[in-house]
Amino acid sequence: MLTTIFAKRTRTSGSKRSVRALALAGSMLAVLVAPNDLRADNLSDALIGAYKTSGLLEQNRALLRVADEDVASAVASMRPIVNWALTASHRYTRSPTALGGLQDGDNNTFAATINLSWVLWDGGQRAFTKRAAQEAVLATRQSLLDVEQQVLFSAVTAYVSVLFQEENVRLRSNNLRLLREELRAAQDRFEVGEVTRTDVALAESRVAGAQAELTQARGDLASAQAVYKQVVGREPGATQGQPPLPSATRSEADAQNLARRNHPSLLSQQHAVKSAELRVESTRSALGPSITLRGDLGHTQTFNQRTDTDTRGVSLELGQTIYAGGGRQSALRADRARLDAEKGVLITVQRQIEQGVSSAFASLNATRASLTSSEQQVRSARVAFDGVREEATLGARTTLDVLEAEQELLDAQVDRVQARANLSLAAYDLLQTQGLLTAEHLGLAVEIYDPTLYYNLVKGAPIPATKRGKDLDRVLKALGKQ
Repeated sequence: MLTTIFAKRTRTSGSKRSVRALALAGSMLAVLVAPNDLRADNLSDALIGAYKTSGLLEQNRALLRVADEDVASAVASMRPIVNWALTASHRYTRSPTALGGLQDGDNNTFAATINLSWVLWDGGQRAFTKRAAQEAVLATRQSLLDVEQQVLFSAVTAYVSVLFQEENVRLRSNNLRLLREELRAAQDRFEVGEVTRTDVALAESRVAGAQAELTQARGDLASAQAVYKQVVGREPGATQGQPPLPSATRSEADAQNLARRNHPSLLSQQHAVKSAELRVESTRSALGPSITLRGDLGHTQTFNQRTDTDTRGVSLELGQTIYAGGGRQSALRADRARLDAEKGVLITVQRQIEQGVSSAFASLNATRASLTSSEQQVRSARVAFDGVREEATLGARTTLDVLEAEQELLDAQVDRVQARANLSLAAYDLLQTQGLLTAEHLGLAVEIYDPTLYYNLVKGAPIPATKRGKDLDRVLKALGKQ
């Protein structure tokens, strides 16, 4: 699952491509967030900034509130429905009389009525619907955690990308300085006849190439900083170096067990399957009979006749739809098909997570070994460069030998920086594949979003006149929804 943004490259031309690929991949991994005044200098600050300002997190928190309201709707459907109506009418009539004439009449009435309808029993349909909505809420909460992991990993990627590009600029600036020294040395030796014009031209060519690479590196740094601002909410300050690595599990088996228990994608899909099962039961229950209590209270006044009539009544109705064109059976088959689809998704998610953990664990071990090799490569390349440079002063090495040795050292140094960056990303990627890359698990100094607060306010479907309804109104106003 780790996106290799710091790809291993070969020599000079490959180095250019990998640095450019870093900036491009960093851009593709970015998550849109809103600007903020938060200044981020280390990885912890970057993670906090992304968590606080992410528009993607805000979007999915709103979607969770939508799922919460589905529970409220299901609860409301289990309560009685009360309606009132006021009716004013005028009726004109003309009827024949016994003597063969016509008689005109006017009838003006006013009526006030209150009606109550309450489904007392429906075979469990509404109860199943409520439980299905509750499972959907649990699934959406886990989906929100998965989005949180994506946002935080994007922050890690953005921070490490800036670090890499800063170090890349430093290395290439130093490389340009060394090549300019070599150019001056070649020019001095050319003047005394120790080297040819070709040696000077080689040095000039390397200086020009190094200048171009430095310009490209500065552009890539600016691009990485722009991605950082997009992800975190503001431009980076003075970065404080390579972040500490999170603790990792000792074995792949332990990592797999953690992922099975914690990964939000897996937990979300498990709840989605349960919700689909309950919706099948709800649709099946709708095929049976239901018992409905009905009541009415009314008052009618007839102005012409100056009469008042009061009515009241109550009834208990047992009924069942025995034919609806096959629509209900079709709905049941559709819900069963949706359940099968959710089960298929669960299998896919399980396998994806297993594969992701295996890949992340292997990548972490590989990047550790790569960093060890890169450290040795830098030490050897530096010894070789110092030796070739000293031999060149004695005439035992050519200018080209010195330039090649210097390029070997630069390549080794860039490889080491890439290996460090890859190790950081691999460690946090393994954390993500286990479902542990969350603000709570990382211990970020932020107020952790509590998904139960809004749910507890709306789960009982409160009306505005109640205390809970008034509390809900205040929350909605604070959210800017009213």
